[in-house]
Amino acid sequence: MTTQQVRLVPLSAATMEALLADDLPTANREAGVELTELFLNEHSKWLINFRLPQVKGDPGSARWLIHAIASEPDGTVVGHAGYHGPPDENGMVEVGYTVDEQYRRRGYGRAALTKLIEQAAAEPGVRVVRASISPTNAASLATIAGFGFLEAGEQWDEEDGLEVLFERAV
Repeated sequence: MTTQQVRLVPLSAATMEALLADDLPTANREAGVELTELFLNEHSKWLINFRLPQVKGDPGSARWLIHAIASEPDGTVVGHAGYHGPPDENGMVEVGYTVDEQYRRRGYGRAALTKLIEQAAAEPGVRVVRASISPTNAASLATIAGFGFLEAGEQWDEEDGLEVLFERAV
């Protein structure tokens, strides 16, 4: 489905705290990869602020939340991806991904989505993967095409506005 190969590197609470403090060298040491300025922008910091309490409350949840997307084999960090949290009571996980502007349209979003779906499918408690996408986000709509997602409704997100829900079984 994609020619790019990526590795997803979960970010620990210590990594997230360093990013919130604009301390990229410490964040890089903690993460074990060279994070980029993408992790210091307003959107990324909003996401980190939102996810950090989850990781602090349950350190094991870090594997479900924010990951650096590292291109393989060179290890260049090209974005971040993850789930909105561990599987819910129905076995559903929701995916999210952001590719740094300079690496877009090269297949990294699809490669990250492939990894997220593979990881979810390997978990016994996961039955459904969801993606919620603005109806005007042509790039994300194109990214999920070919992965077997079916439209499952709409929702209003306080941060992002109207979103179309797409789901697929694992």
